[in-house]
Amino acid sequence: MHNPRVIIDLIAANLRKSRNPFGVPNSAINTWWQGAGGFARRPGGALLFTGLMYQAIPLIEATTRYLERLEGTRKADYLRFGSLGRYVPSFLVGQGFKLMTSRAEKEKFNGILRAVCRVLTKSGVNFFYHPDMDFYSGILLYDLGDQEGFAAHARFVAQQLRLHGVEKIITVDPHTTYALKELYPRYTGASFEVQPYFTMVQPGRVQEKNGRPPVAIHDPCFYGRYLKLSEGPRRLLDGLGLPYVEVRNCGEMTSCCGGPAESVSPALNREILGMRAEELRASGAPVITFCPICLANLMKAGLPVEDLATVVGRYF
Repeated sequence: MHNPRVIIDLIAANLRKSRNPFGVPNSAINTWWQGAGGFARRPGGALLFTGLMYQAIPLIEATTRYLERLEGTRKADYLRFGSLGRYVPSFLVGQGFKLMTSRAEKEKFNGILRAVCRVLTKSGVNFFYHPDMDFYSGILLYDLGDQEGFAAHARFVAQQLRLHGVEKIITVDPHTTYALKELYPRYTGASFEVQPYFTMVQPGRVQEKNGRPPVAIHDPCFYGRYLKLSEGPRRLLDGLGLPYVEVRNCGEMTSCCGGPAESVSPALNREILGMRAEELRASGAPVITFCPICLANLMKAGLPVEDLATVVGRYF
């Protein structure tokens, strides 16, 4: 296990430097919108706020692969005792890791965001997007216990949103949704009207059952346990006539995929992931989830898994 303090300090330093955990400009990560057409702001429109989570997955995966190689080695001991703390950022993040991500991997996750836009547009939702108003929420610092660092970053993000007159926000992942909906009011005093995109989609019922085999739903922890929003994706699937099966430990009692443990202990992540993968495999159905971290993690387990937006987007 890596020293959490080293990881926390690294993330906090990068948030101060670039407003994301990787120390590179947001514009280098956030390119999905360039292929999605224009998004004009209209009165009363909601800001589509990605939190840079889907865009960050290729970088997270590259960073995790590096940490995994270090874990259990002498270099990991250096990290544990902090003697490499001064130059960890130079080899753990930045342009080097950006270059280690493949075009196909980036396009996969960018395509999910474009699918979200398509289903919102087809549903008649009044929304807009502007990359200068889209920031990482800081949620990983909160998850790792650095509440002070999280609060400082959250205040910056909340201030920027207020300056732009943002009142309504549409989110695309559970981590950002929880941060904006539950944590920002508590730590910054700023409250926004926050809704996940799947609660706003209006499907017209298509042919019953669609001739498609059922999917097994993996509920992300933040949507299931903490925000209690697991019924939203199910209502959406029902509205499209897409069958699904429930697995052991679902909804508010969902099992974690292990993703949040990756930054501290890739080995612990593998252990938790293995248990959840077995629960999902027992259903005998392909898996659907609605969290970028869960999606990437379940893919590592070799499960046939897709994001909710990708599946729903086929019917719009």
